[in-house]
Amino acid sequence: MQVEAFLELSAIKYPAKVALVCGQERLSYIELDGQSNRLAHCMVEAGVVRGDRVVVCLPNRCETVLAIFAALKAGAAFVVVHHSTKAAKLTYILNDCRATGLVTEDAKLEELASNTVDTPHIKVVFGVGVAQSCEVSCTRLRKRLVLLDSVRHDERVHWTPARQCIDLDLAALIYTSGSTGRPKGVMLSHLNLLSAATSITTYLENTSDDVVLNALPLSFDYGLYQVLMMFKVGGRVILERSFGYIHHILEQVVREGVTGLPIVPSVAALMLRTDLSRYCVPALRYITNTAAALPTDHVRELRRCFPNVAIYSMYGLTECKRVSYLPPEEIDRRPASVGRAMPNEEVYIVDDDGNRVGPGIVGELVVRGANVMKGYWELPEETDRVLKAGPLPGERVLYTGDLFRADEEGFLYFVGRRDEMIKTGGEKVSPREVEDAICAIPGVLEAAVVGVPDPVLGSAIKAVVSLTEGARVTRNQVLGRCRETLESFMVPKCVEFRAFLPKTESGKISKRLLDLT
Repeated sequence: MQVEAFLELSAIKYPAKVALVCGQERLSYIELDGQSNRLAHCMVEAGVVRGDRVVVCLPNRCETVLAIFAALKAGAAFVVVHHSTKAAKLTYILNDCRATGLVTEDAKLEELASNTVDTPHIKVVFGVGVAQSCEVSCTRLRKRLVLLDSVRHDERVHWTPARQCIDLDLAALIYTSGSTGRPKGVMLSHLNLLSAATSITTYLENTSDDVVLNALPLSFDYGLYQVLMMFKVGGRVILERSFGYIHHILEQVVREGVTGLPIVPSVAALMLRTDLSRYCVPALRYITNTAAALPTDHVRELRRCFPNVAIYSMYGLTECKRVSYLPPEEIDRRPASVGRAMPNEEVYIVDDDGNRVGPGIVGELVVRGANVMKGYWELPEETDRVLKAGPLPGERVLYTGDLFRADEEGFLYFVGRRDEMIKTGGEKVSPREVEDAICAIPGVLEAAVVGVPDPVLGSAIKAVVSLTEGARVTRNQVLGRCRETLESFMVPKCVEFRAFLPKTESGKISKRLLDLT
């Protein structure tokens, strides 16, 4: 099966059912399928062929979803890029993957037109926005322009274009944040996406009755999969642009009868700053968290606020989408765990020599499964660093670069990124463990723990902390809490308070963007 079949089969089974809600727009499955077919035909007529890449640089809106499925129907792979991406980086991605199609707004076209670097592989641009502005920008870019709005509302009926893709073909390129250099394109086949979506909808027990509110960017795989999974089971997606107005989000949860709410830790912190008792959410069945681990204190507070809602604490990474989930019935007993491997997947922990380790021993997590990426786009050496020989002949498995330990029952506990571990005075410190201790202090909203140069220790531990509005927490309180709960070498040497901590596009705290000078 190819990924576009998620939409096509649901359009057959639930033609009149509302599939996508975005602002004032409410599109049924049959409308989405027809509009994406029309756009796919335009792509094919413009020269997009099987195996090409189509870049979609838009915020969360109906056209973003249409473009994703149109690219797949045209036999191409989609590349969703965050709408705030600057022209230089967007140009790099367009040229790196040699995209033949681009779907974007008029403002982004103007920004690209003012960029001095050419994009020679682009054959067609689908513009969303003011027609005259788009036409001027495309003339300067020397590209063919198609106005996406006119395609959507063309009443002529178009069938799905003929295609020859198989499930091993490339379906998506998801570019990493580039925190360690140039962004890398993670290659995901139709089989990768299908395998991950099937496993996740299995353990979340998703059905056609589910309504998921997604305010995570579709350029972030966690956000993208909310659409893929709901379309796979015939559910509904409420698409929001961001979690910026948390009251609006919670009102939508109530109004639309939302059953599933995906969040990240920064969103959990925002929610817990709100009077959640104001919102009656009887339809809400589950909340999911991934991207980064929730502080255990936040887990307990969410459980208190939503006693009848299942909370799924999960772990994943772009290279394989999802790795593990903690069954909700275990969350009170193991709030710090991210659970066990998801269905149809095997995980294990190895030491520096690649040997499997036993319970309680920290090592690198390895993932086996059909959800593991094909590799990094045209980066064979980078690919070989993470995809290595597996236990069975001829297979390759994913070395995540993340350090974990497992308990006697096989439940996994995230220790930290291998490249983020702090070596101080000959000891190794997990930033996550220190952050958890600090976040348990009443009034602390978020914490980021990093290593800073120290002439004696090599690296000293520094904690950067933000507080809830009106809270008063002192440096001595932070250090006192750490001394009570942590080993002496893990206690921060420096504590700094800030109004807020910088975030990545996906909502994770960005330690790279912390100015520690």
